[in-house]
Amino acid sequence: MGKFVISTRKNGEFQFNLKASNGQVILASEGYSSASACENGIESVKKNAPNDDRYERKTSTNGKFYFTLKAGNGQVIGSSEMYESESGRDNGIESVKKNAPDADVEKEAA
Repeated sequence: MGKFVISTRKNGEFQFNLKASNGQVILASEGYSSASACENGIESVKKNAPNDDRYERKTSTNGKFYFTLKAGNGQVIGSSEMYESESGRDNGIESVKKNAPDADVEKEAA
């Protein structure tokens, strides 16, 4: 089962990563000014992850593939890593759909 890991950036902002059961990061958040805002972001991911319409499938300028997950209001709540293929990206989306809704939340040790 996947898990969300909350960490603090060097600038003091909070962020989360959704990790698959193998430990690979499958979704990363933006920076949040508070831990509670970061936790709200996680709840939004859990709620929106099962909905395929919330995923925006993209291609970067260097030809690699990635996706973003958006909330109901259109705000991006998470971004994937870069994938070499469209199928890799699509597998990443399926992994978020599968792992996010029931993932535990951990705080990374400072």
